[in-house]
Amino acid sequence: MGRGVFPDQLIRGIILGMKTYFFYDLETSGLNPREDRVMQFAGQRTDENLQPIGEPVNMLVKVSEDVLPHPGALMVTGITPQQTLADGVSEAELARYLFSEVFTPDTVAIGYNNVRFDDEFMRYLFWRNFHDPYEWAWKDNRSRFDLLDVVRMTRALRPEGINWPVDKDGKATNRLELITKLNGIKHTAAHDALSDVNALIDVTRLIREKQPKLFDYLFNMRDKNNVKRLVKTGEKKPAEFVYCSGRYSSEFNKCTVALPIGEGKNGSALVFDLRNDPSSPDFDFDMSVKELALNRCPAVAPVAVLEAGDGWKKLGLDRQKVAENKARLLAMPDLKERVRKSTIRPEFGKNLHAEAQLYDGFLEDFDRVQADVVRNITVAKELAGYRPKFSDQRLAEMFPRYKARNYPKSLSDDEAEAWEKWRAERISAQLPEFARELRMLSKSAGKDKDKQFVLEELRLWMERLAPSSDYEG
Repeated sequence: MGRGVFPDQLIRGIILGMKTYFFYDLETSGLNPREDRVMQFAGQRTDENLQPIGEPVNMLVKVSEDVLPHPGALMVTGITPQQTLADGVSEAELARYLFSEVFTPDTVAIGYNNVRFDDEFMRYLFWRNFHDPYEWAWKDNRSRFDLLDVVRMTRALRPEGINWPVDKDGKATNRLELITKLNGIKHTAAHDALSDVNALIDVTRLIREKQPKLFDYLFNMRDKNNVKRLVKTGEKKPAEFVYCSGRYSSEFNKCTVALPIGEGKNGSALVFDLRNDPSSPDFDFDMSVKELALNRCPAVAPVAVLEAGDGWKKLGLDRQKVAENKARLLAMPDLKERVRKSTIRPEFGKNLHAEAQLYDGFLEDFDRVQADVVRNITVAKELAGYRPKFSDQRLAEMFPRYKARNYPKSLSDDEAEAWEKWRAERISAQLPEFARELRMLSKSAGKDKDKQFVLEELRLWMERLAPSSDYEG
């Protein structure tokens, strides 16, 4: 299936009222979901037995002319802006398709590090295109699940039956392409979104087959209420639990025993790494505390799981020392004050444009109705004549730029002039870092024809977009 073509409509009669999984992956123009863009979306729906339903989804997404992709990202994916314009769909088209055909009721959206990466790109994509940025992940029995931390906990506690990779220095690594290679799983093109999706489905099958109890347990922990029952804050005698996270050391497979010590922002929990001794001369309280988001599918489990299969030994922990560290921590006379200070975060500068202001506040019902009208107008002529009266200034600011990216013929002369001015300023701000990265990669690409092709396409894209006063050739 072509990467810029919508697949046939999914077989709704089969999936209606039935829980299905949708495995998905993105390739993006960079790592910042506020500023960078989705360039490829791919996915495959399966039933609860991980058997495919319908055709895979695989499409490119047009890069708009206010974006200079990070050259380093494109050297990995091989996707160029010109390719997305030739074969891709617009962001508005993708957003409508995802809501109507992909993230449907009773769907579990699954990825690999999706909660921290892909899902954030999804939220900003929906926000820019006047869709609710949150409903796709929770409303109508929808949910999400992240396999990365499942892999981490499986490797740390129940590794039997699976071959686990290490890097060139002998350190544990959970890169998907290395797990598939060691376990005889076909993975034809790492960093191609559809290839990564197919590999992820196979890795999911492998873990569920070899360690079904652990898999099912963690799958149920995607519900924040289940997490909350384990990670209890505000208790006089808090209970420790096993926690796997990218924050922790790879020496022990990113896992530790943690203790809830307070509440963070937005209902999160502050947890203390009981691997650390509060009485140690080099003890750093802040480095020992982590914020655990209950709604981000954390890999958490009762300490009882360590009693089987040499669990304590696998984590490099001693039960007695953990108990001593806990007692010392709770005996600290200034513990409450330290916890309070841990919840104080530095204020970051305000995002300069509305597309990056997703988390600056929720929309009122009036604006939600207006946004619903905007996203359902798909004819440029009709959109040109529509004058929404947003009370939220962010939406008012985004509306003409939404038209410019997706329906340029809908712009009035004044709107087109304002868009070109804003676009030029945005490109000028991106240009220095883009040019620096392009020069650096040009030196290291050597005679690799594929890399040289991508670099040349990026040079042409820069020449096309850069204001003449900024481009020095």
